[in-house]
Amino acid sequence: MRPGGTPQGRPGGSGCGTVIAVLAVFALIMMAMLMLVSYADGGSGGSIAQSTYEREKLPDGAVIETAYLTDDAGWFADKSIVESGMKQFYQATGVQPYLYMLPNGDTTSVSELNTLADELYDRLFRDEAHFLLVFCDDNYGSYNCGYVVGSQAKTVMDDQAIGILADYLDRYYNDYSISEEQIFAYTFAKTGERIMTVQESPLPVIFISLAVVAVCLVAFVAVRRHNERKRREMEQMEEILQTPLEKFGDTEVEELAKKYTDEQNQ
Repeated sequence: MRPGGTPQGRPGGSGCGTVIAVLAVFALIMMAMLMLVSYADGGSGGSIAQSTYEREKLPDGAVIETAYLTDDAGWFADKSIVESGMKQFYQATGVQPYLYMLPNGDTTSVSELNTLADELYDRLFRDEAHFLLVFCDDNYGSYNCGYVVGSQAKTVMDDQAIGILADYLDRYYNDYSISEEQIFAYTFAKTGERIMTVQESPLPVIFISLAVVAVCLVAFVAVRRHNERKRREMEQMEEILQTPLEKFGDTEVEELAKKYTDEQNQ
């Protein structure tokens, strides 16, 4: 066993437009962040590696189906839970997994575990479409594994796929809210699902989103400056219209009219 209010804009301004623009930019940034978090798929035990290329399920008949596990460690009270997850892996990949549980503390040598896995493969199987995982808990909150992949199964269980399985095993082994059976059931089921699906990078969408944000900001600044200039022009025009003409000399009236005309033509 494992160790235990409504914004108000100024007259002629764009207060509401400012709020809408800020909310739109914020929404795009949040969308980009959520895509990155989803892509990383973080959680207890660390992130799970991505499956970046397409794998083809082995054809029917590649496997001479066998049992699914040997539990010399006495970990599992209900082996059917473990087997259900392993069968999901088999159905997704066409590769039959086999789990060989050594007694806790039997060895911490990965080299010994790989050598044992090599010997067990020829003893247990009569095909090249199995994936054999030999597991040994060290009794101190960690474990070591060895494995062998049949030559035909290597088209599915490549180095990247092995890394994904290792990531899931590390995640679920360190999740003390689940049972020993669920550790391996979840590891195999989730690995089979993930390695047979390509996870595309969200970076192109994020770059496009950032470009849209930049364009929106430039457009917003340009519109705001235009509206501000119009507001100043209207205030100046209103001031001129409300001032009696007799307060200006002929020259002053002409200069004010010329100034207003010049501003309109800019």
